[in-house]
Amino acid sequence: MLLLTKAIVAIMIGFLSSAILGLFLVPLLKKLRVGQKISIFVGEAHRKKEGTPTMGGLIFILPTTAATIYLFATGKIPYTSNLGIVLLVFLGYACIGFLDDFLSIRKGNNEGLTTYQKLFMQVLIAIGFFYIYMRSGGQTSWVVGTLHIDLELGWLYGLCILFVLVGASNAVNLTDGLDGLAGGLSAIAFIAFSLISLVVGFEDIGIFSLILVGSLLGFLIYNTYPAKVFMGDTGSLALGAAMGTIAILTHRELTLLVVAGIFVIETLSVIIQTFWVQVLHKKLFLMTPLHHHFEKLGWQETDIVKLFWVAGLVLAMAGIIFGVWL
Repeated sequence: MLLLTKAIVAIMIGFLSSAILGLFLVPLLKKLRVGQKISIFVGEAHRKKEGTPTMGGLIFILPTTAATIYLFATGKIPYTSNLGIVLLVFLGYACIGFLDDFLSIRKGNNEGLTTYQKLFMQVLIAIGFFYIYMRSGGQTSWVVGTLHIDLELGWLYGLCILFVLVGASNAVNLTDGLDGLAGGLSAIAFIAFSLISLVVGFEDIGIFSLILVGSLLGFLIYNTYPAKVFMGDTGSLALGAAMGTIAILTHRELTLLVVAGIFVIETLSVIIQTFWVQVLHKKLFLMTPLHHHFEKLGWQETDIVKLFWVAGLVLAMAGIIFGVWL
């Protein structure tokens, strides 16, 4: 009963704080003219969105961080090295995204940090993650109980951390192309990971995830169609990295592929399209990531988002079963 109360409080704190913060931050971002530049390759419906404030990820990043620190400072949730790692990675990738958004706005185009600059920063944070993880006695073997797999990786586990962080953060970033799409799918994914974390004994990570779920719900007030603000790379990189971090710390790397299945599919659509064009010299999809393919087919933006949310929910439920029994 106490854990249920904590869970409800965590969601409510996240929701109320982000909803209130948005009331002040969205007008401030408009005043500062931090508008999103829209790619010339997307449709006219997206071109109309040019100038919509970006960096809106701050609406859920700041409340989640503040609420988490407050709860462990007051003893409501136990502080562990795992919680410290999650916050480090969450904020670290948020800073990378913030810098990318800032440079894009300053240059007046969609080109902020270069790919190599982003990768370098992501590697640095992954190294910091691995260092703290090793110092705290973290498990470096890949375990899948149901398949009787227990593979000791040692220092190679650092490469696993890097792959998951970079992959997950960029997957959410690619999916963030329609109003409410990435935010809604992330909320669904973090609900799944919060339940898995609480069931398998990671209360601190479970509560953090629930705070983030609440904050995302508050953010969606301003981000669903028609969006008053975009999360930008500030939000998408932070969400993906946090998702990947939680999967690693709870030893549910395979579960991540299920829970974040839509993000995986969106990323694969880009990879497959690139291969198809370079090797076969023609397109498989009308446009990637996949949500743009549906747009080119004539689907309404809101219908695409609802379809992807439902698919994400089904995958999340499957992921909960898989993650608990893994």
